[in-house]
Amino acid sequence: MSRIVGVDVGGTFTDLIILDDETGTVKIAKVPSTPENQAFGVLSAITEGGVQPASIHTIVHGTTVTTNALLERKIAKCGLITTLGFRDSLELGRRTRPNPYGLTGSFECLIPRERRLEASERIGANGQIITALDENDVRKAAQRLLDMGVDSIVIHFLHSYVNDTNEKHAEQVVREIWPNDFITRGSAVMSEFREYERGTTAMINAAIQPVLDNYIKKLRNELKDRGYVHDLLVMQGNGGTVSSKLISETAVNTVMSGPASGVMAAAYTAKSAGYDNVITCDMGGTSCDVALIKNGIPQVSSELEIEYAMPIHVPMVDVRTIGAGGGSIAAITPAGLLEVGPESAGAVPGPICYGRGGVQPTITDANMLLGRLNPEIMANSDIGLDKIIDIFTKKISEPLGLNSPEEAAAAIIQIANTKMAGALRIVSLARGHDPRDFALFPFGGAGPLHAAALARELGIPKVLVPARPGITNAVGCVVADVRHDYVNTINKSLVEANMEEISAIFTEQETRGQETINAEGIEVEDIIIFHDIDMQFQGQTHILTVSVNKNITKRKLHDAFASAYWNRFAVELDEIRPVVVNLHTAVIGKRKQVELSNLMDIKMRTNRIEKAQTGARLVWFEGGRTETPIYNREAMPLETTLQGPAILEQSDTTVIMEPKDNMYTDIFGNIIMNIDTEITK
Repeated sequence: MSRIVGVDVGGTFTDLIILDDETGTVKIAKVPSTPENQAFGVLSAITEGGVQPASIHTIVHGTTVTTNALLERKIAKCGLITTLGFRDSLELGRRTRPNPYGLTGSFECLIPRERRLEASERIGANGQIITALDENDVRKAAQRLLDMGVDSIVIHFLHSYVNDTNEKHAEQVVREIWPNDFITRGSAVMSEFREYERGTTAMINAAIQPVLDNYIKKLRNELKDRGYVHDLLVMQGNGGTVSSKLISETAVNTVMSGPASGVMAAAYTAKSAGYDNVITCDMGGTSCDVALIKNGIPQVSSELEIEYAMPIHVPMVDVRTIGAGGGSIAAITPAGLLEVGPESAGAVPGPICYGRGGVQPTITDANMLLGRLNPEIMANSDIGLDKIIDIFTKKISEPLGLNSPEEAAAAIIQIANTKMAGALRIVSLARGHDPRDFALFPFGGAGPLHAAALARELGIPKVLVPARPGITNAVGCVVADVRHDYVNTINKSLVEANMEEISAIFTEQETRGQETINAEGIEVEDIIIFHDIDMQFQGQTHILTVSVNKNITKRKLHDAFASAYWNRFAVELDEIRPVVVNLHTAVIGKRKQVELSNLMDIKMRTNRIEKAQTGARLVWFEGGRTETPIYNREAMPLETTLQGPAILEQSDTTVIMEPKDNMYTDIFGNIIMNIDTEITK
């Protein structure tokens, strides 16, 4: 009973990794995702992995169920009870526009106006009860929503972050008549000021809560029927895991959990390899997710927006997503320009080279046409390079007036790389971080294909390719710790802030987290706690987060914020008062460490790099095709060096090393690629 399974559902494939502590063996599986019900893909991956659920000790699951439900608007029918006079605040928003230029665009609130009802009550900004709750208003509103067929309900009152008395009272009244547990109280999900962001976060939670609850229950029942007797752990957007018994209460925490698991794996792997500062690039079949890890810690944000007018103010790993995956479709726009993505061919029919009926040019097909991918993967289909060449000629090169389909493929790769480089700049240069101070950590099935070009574009000196790039998200599920985040708003100037009160709030949040972890019954080896304070200068809107200990003094807090502000903006504002806005606490239960050297089968490794070479072929690099040696990466010896160009093939990805680059393998099987430099370790 020592098997630990990590399973991550992506837009194209469902990845699984099985770690057996007793034997030290690792098994992996990759099956097509099943969007109609992700549980089918999860169960199929476990079957493909060759183990029985009864023999598994722990399953950790990263899911895109809630993210997809939001983006596709396949959500529950929900309603809102709010403060009298404020039913439209969630639709009015922040007076922003869907498009920065022009007056076009639209926005549809998750809860339509007829299901946003009001109740008489009022809490002042200082927490004083101005108007007591009218129970009759709440009861009538709840009954009216039930008559409309509403599944889940949101209770969101003004200034409940500072005093939640009326919200709690309303929740009690609603529970007397509500037929299920899908009741979201805004201040319970997020106890922060800004009624719009707090209300939207609560609204999102209510919209996806029944969807997630239904999915998790079905998956747990299927696993139970097949003999699995332990708890199912679910990845959260903050990079931690939580018991599936609790996750439905705060379903909003699972949004973006899939990308977060990959970032956690990157942080774990890079730190083990001796790299604390990395920029991650997860390129799968549908999208490309990028994030930044500094000093071994993934950057976390509480101000992400999943799409226009849908801010989610719960702590999440700061991941930026663009529509550039291996299956991203290349097409000519009405204006005659070549565009790549965001539409994807997915797993079915997939790229042309998959032989499943795909007829649209994709990034994967472009890589195949340029010799970067092994043409043998098409051996079992009824197509060949001729079909890809024909489609690229008719749909891309001829309309654009290019000389050959090869030029079209190169253009597609260049556009995709430009889009991904732009996303990498957003998480680095736009945040005041110099990419040259970081290593690039590519993963996903397509990430290592483009990593060298991206690093060269941004001046990043090193690329760290993990042992199993194609299943890194699943690895993240296995290595992720248990995590719970808590936040409270103070919103006082530092001069007026009571440091004893701040310390007491931190202590209370610590206690809640430790009690929750104990109640989950998840095995952890240690509990560590982080405290952060959101601060801003009086009159400003942007917030900076400062890491602190719970007993910090005013003087030290002032200096820490001034230093953070200087590092971010290179400006000193001594004449303006700093304001203490929010108090964050992260309670993390450290799970057992995973041995990364087991990710590759040591029996496959040879003692000389020459023995790992499987052949050679003409591969296109900038400037034309070059005779390039092909290596079986899993057979390459550890602690060896290699000069580019080279193609390294393995079961879950392909790594491209360009002519001016070189690499070496470390003791964990990671590849350290040096861009335009001499071979170094």
